Amino acid sequence: MKKNIVLFVLFILPIVAYLFFASGVNGYTKLPTLTTNTADFGKWKTLDGKEITLTGKVTILGFSGTNLLENRGNFFNLNQKIYQTYHKFTDVQFVILCPLGTEDDAKKVVDAFAMFTDVAQWRFVFASPEEIKTYYSQLQLVEQLDDKLGTSKVYIVDKNRNLRGRKLVKGAKEGYNTFHPAELSNEMLDDFKVILYEYRAAFKKNKNASRKI
Repeated sequence: MKKNIVLFVLFILPIVAYLFFASGVNGYTKLPTLTTNTADFGKWKTLDGKEITLTGKVTILGFSGTNLLENRGNFFNLNQKIYQTYHKFTDVQFVILCPLGTEDDAKKVVDAFAMFTDVAQWRFVFASPEEIKTYYSQLQLVEQLDDKLGTSKVYIVDKNRNLRGRKLVKGAKEGYNTFHPAELSNEMLDDFKVILYEYRAAFKKNKNASRKI
């Protein structure tokens, strides 16, 4: 009897544990859609004066608020925990929607990152306060922007501009708090991998393999 218990602990239990953790923390093979067909950015422009689109890109979307520079530690956390690993995928982008007038602060953040990071997929986009409020409202999020038009959370938007997240027993996991590195390393990273796996699986199924994702 003791021999059987020892064998179970040494051989069977590790296999069960591996299968449990390999299945993913959130238990999804496809990350749920929370809001469909969200708006694109239109003619809003980045620091280098270019327009960007959310269509055809997996986007990590954030809202800086007017105190962008004060909260640069949040962007640093996101940069270290998620961006550094995934920015080389050409159809992944990190987009921060900022109020007009914060261009100089955004440039300081980008310049600081550029000393140790390839900043090619960081996109700081600028719009008026009213435009930002309207855009955020159509995402249909429960939590509201603060009085500076910002939030410490970032959101996952897929290539079809659908907001993705976790559906919970009560409510939903809409975004990921960049103030907490552990949340980025665990929940967000787990969900982001699900999105990437979803697209990889689709390409493989259609025999249209891509090196983008």
